[in-house]
Amino acid sequence: MPRPTRRQALAALAATGAQPARPKLIAEENARPGSTDWQLTYVKFDAAAKYRQSVLEGYGTRMSVKAGQEIGFCVSCVPASAVTIDVYRLGYYGGAGGRLVRTLGPVNVTPQPVPPVGPARLRECRWEACAKLTIPADWPSGVYLGKLSAAAHRYQSYVIFVVTDDRPADVLVQCSTNTWQAYNKWPDAHSLYDNDRPDRRPLVSGVRASFDRPFARYPQVSDNPLSLGTGEFLLFEFPFSYWLEKHGYDVTYCTNEDVHSSLETVTRRKAFLSIGHDEYWSRPQFDHVSEAVRRGVNVGFFSGNAVCFVTPFSPGSDGRPNRIIERRGRYGGVRPEEEKWMADLPEPGPDEATLIGARTVIPFNGSGDWVCAKPDHWAFAGTGMKAGDRIPGLVGWEHHGNPAPIPGLEVLAAGKTWNGAEQESHYEATIYPGPRGNTVFNAATIFWAQGLASPPGHWLPFVHNGRPHGPDPRVERITHNLLRRWTGA
Repeated sequence: MPRPTRRQALAALAATGAQPARPKLIAEENARPGSTDWQLTYVKFDAAAKYRQSVLEGYGTRMSVKAGQEIGFCVSCVPASAVTIDVYRLGYYGGAGGRLVRTLGPVNVTPQPVPPVGPARLRECRWEACAKLTIPADWPSGVYLGKLSAAAHRYQSYVIFVVTDDRPADVLVQCSTNTWQAYNKWPDAHSLYDNDRPDRRPLVSGVRASFDRPFARYPQVSDNPLSLGTGEFLLFEFPFSYWLEKHGYDVTYCTNEDVHSSLETVTRRKAFLSIGHDEYWSRPQFDHVSEAVRRGVNVGFFSGNAVCFVTPFSPGSDGRPNRIIERRGRYGGVRPEEEKWMADLPEPGPDEATLIGARTVIPFNGSGDWVCAKPDHWAFAGTGMKAGDRIPGLVGWEHHGNPAPIPGLEVLAAGKTWNGAEQESHYEATIYPGPRGNTVFNAATIFWAQGLASPPGHWLPFVHNGRPHGPDPRVERITHNLLRRWTGA
């Protein structure tokens, strides 16, 4: 019987609903010419609502979108103006960091209303989409920016979205979209941390946040104007994806919502990565990643303060699913030392340390050096690190510690941190074996990505009187060691 041609094989695969693996897809994508023009040049923040740029701002009708699906761009411009939307995929691209994939418009955009404050302090925009885009079949998974530019003035902004897919891949990067939204203060003081309680506790239930609103500039730790419209991606996640794509890893991307909605989002990949500041997880998301570990998926928590709050989704006012989040519980329950910040969290989840290997410690803010504790472990191969060797400033601003009593768990790095008030805390970076030869790694810091790369437009954070130093060959080698073990590369 004659062997089918590649086209026939792909057609047969498409008929089953499956997608081909395409392990060279990201390397081929990054061989295309890039441009640094994806960066914003001119921004202007409001004097009163200092994190907002009301002259030009927008949001997408989806955070996650697949090929063949449509995303709408909901934009406001003051004064009314023609607006161009240049869509870029972010990656390595020879060091440029992005590639222009489509230009929409110019389209006519008018000023849009700020919605009134609804129940549970909800701000939910109902702006009409000024432009729509059906995602082409040949767009690879990745993080995409719609760069907004107005003809009436020089100011610019972003709309961020993630193109996801169902293809098998070595590495899945989860974007921390829930955490981006939890900290979003748009239009002024309407994050999950803003409330009207007389006791001023910031970590409570009864406050809701909608994805139907622009992302304001990020309000903590790194005062980078490029964060306008992008949540936390450019600050704490982009250096990692830039580095992965530079080295040709077979990587695909998703959002918190995708992991919440489907176990197979995780299990069709060899390794699942949580990067940066990944604080807000729904309970189905926790259950899906825990089950993936049981099924043999490797997991890397290259993050800090991860899996801290139980965060259910609810639909928007128009019925679209997963458009509103709320903090409803503390994974592992509220500990006595946390009660001065937390209250009325009725839906506790399992202890996050049972998945991560460690958990957010108290005090949970601080900075410190990442100190080698087990130099003979395979994760340190080729680094030259000895016990007690330090990677300066790599730990911060929140971190994991207090390892769980998991059989086979090992502490790879451990040390002290200090917060801005010079209170001492600690962290432990851990690794433990899964049931099928897989492993779960916990870097114990939000700043791990800072040690991998400094893409165009990236600023190193400074917090609690400390800072990471940027790319470090030891951080790179440890990360390579983990990924190569996990993917068989």
